[in-house]
Amino acid sequence: MNEEILVNVTPMEARVAVVENGAAQDIHIERQASRGIVSNIYTGRVARVMPGMQAAFVDMGLDRSGFIHLSDVLGNGAAATERIADHLREGQLITVQVVKDPLGKKGARLTTQLSVSTRYLVYMPQSDHVGVSQRIEDLEERARLQEVLASAMDAESMDCGGYILRTAAEGAGENEISADLRYLKRLWAVVSRRAEEAQSPQLVYEDLPLQLRTVRDLVRPGIQRVLIDSHENFVALRDFCLKYMPEVAGLVEHYAGERPIFDLHGVEEDLQRALARTVPLKSGGHLVIDQTEAMTTIDVNTGSFVGRKNQEETLFKTNMEAATVLARQLRLRNLGGIVIVDFIDMRDAEHRRQVHRSLEKAMSRDPARNKITGVSELGLVEMTRKRTRESLERMLCEDCPSCGGRGVIKSAETVCYEILREIMRDARAYETGGLLVLASPTVVERLLDDESQHVGELESFIGRSISFRAEPDYGQEQFDIVLL
Repeated sequence: MNEEILVNVTPMEARVAVVENGAAQDIHIERQASRGIVSNIYTGRVARVMPGMQAAFVDMGLDRSGFIHLSDVLGNGAAATERIADHLREGQLITVQVVKDPLGKKGARLTTQLSVSTRYLVYMPQSDHVGVSQRIEDLEERARLQEVLASAMDAESMDCGGYILRTAAEGAGENEISADLRYLKRLWAVVSRRAEEAQSPQLVYEDLPLQLRTVRDLVRPGIQRVLIDSHENFVALRDFCLKYMPEVAGLVEHYAGERPIFDLHGVEEDLQRALARTVPLKSGGHLVIDQTEAMTTIDVNTGSFVGRKNQEETLFKTNMEAATVLARQLRLRNLGGIVIVDFIDMRDAEHRRQVHRSLEKAMSRDPARNKITGVSELGLVEMTRKRTRESLERMLCEDCPSCGGRGVIKSAETVCYEILREIMRDARAYETGGLLVLASPTVVERLLDDESQHVGELESFIGRSISFRAEPDYGQEQFDIVLL
């Protein structure tokens, strides 16, 4: 499989695309103005302890205080009899790590169970647990990695703290693991010193920017090159690799072509299509993807595809193509949580099994942990996909000001009838010589044309004149009634 990573860096944002066989599979975006703070470590001052909630607010020098629960102070082993007041007091300086970005009016979610990461390892100084990523399923490889880590820890005299071997560690040797251990040792010494010296709320450790996290987290066996279009960032990325990941440095290349780097392999087009509700299939069918707060639903339709033999073949071919395409769309759009897939009903049990196996095979290449159930009694396939970051839609889009995120707006006819009812209310509530209706041109046109008879009857009923003025800036649902 031909795999490469494209990195586009501008002063406003960094964008990364993982391309497999000429098709974008993953897209990551980080904007400078709204860069997340997850994994950052701060020295914070306890601003308020709330015994009733077993939690506290912590001032980290940001716009809003962070929130920490007792379980995030003591870890999973917290006893039911423990009290937050026994561990935190107002004015106390503590070292905390962000586990969830601020959302809306809520501050960041914090923990005192700290960790720092490298390409192959996660170091947890307050733990003694050594584990292996669940994504590495081969039992022999898991055992080998644990032996390699134990040997490297002895060689580097690192006998304290806990470690998790990340998915990228699969196939790594003792030299690579040892290099990561040495880096973590130096990094944690710096973080510890900064935390000890801090006298007020401040940042003591910031996670790497996206372009550097790319080589740490996304480069894996099979990646042939990492193309980056910014020469300044290429130099920084190459130096970072030479210092911490020399085995990856040879893969980093500067892209100096005239075409924008995201135009290669049609990544820019893929990005735009990933924001559309409908995804066309080569067979003529299409997917309809709807993302809601509770879940994501995907409906498979045959569209114009009629098949060459019979209807059952048409349904089977469309479903088989849809299984592969929807797996890619989930990665591209970074859709997580519960996903419900409504494949087209098939009578043949073997066809249903093949479609299910095809979906499992396509999802097995997804780096995000996922689980697929069988076909439900209603003919739906239920699955879950781990949320790793904000979806593309939530990151790049906002709710439509006209429909408020519903995806539909009221018809002009409905708005006309709302206006007429509102005129009735105002006429009963206020003494006025007349009323002026301000509305969108489409609504005003309908009121003066199709609804003119109703308007005339209403004028006679209330005994007052009604006039209309079209406002080009008004949305179709927006209107105002002015008392004259």
